[in-house]
Amino acid sequence: MRSAFDIIIAPVVTEKCNALMQEQKYTFKVKTDAEKVEIGRAVEELFKVKVKSVNVMNCQGKAKRAGRSMKMGRRPDWKKAVVTLSEGTIEII
Repeated sequence: MRSAFDIIIAPVVTEKCNALMQEQKYTFKVKTDAEKVEIGRAVEELFKVKVKSVNVMNCQGKAKRAGRSMKMGRRPDWKKAVVTLSEGTIEII
């Protein structure tokens, strides 16, 4: 079994995510092979809160130009999880 630190990579801090925090919803970047149940348990373990629900999204990496040439590369794909809490708050700086 993986640890909570292996599943959750980082919090996503954007204006939209900050607005969702008022509704007890927090957004995290997670491993691409993580499941909803694993993500919920990891958040409960790391932040000592009660999780109500977990929604996940697979995000495609952006196409980027590589150097001065016109060759196109891609950033890696990633997974985003929106966690709704029933009790407690999370301090994200």
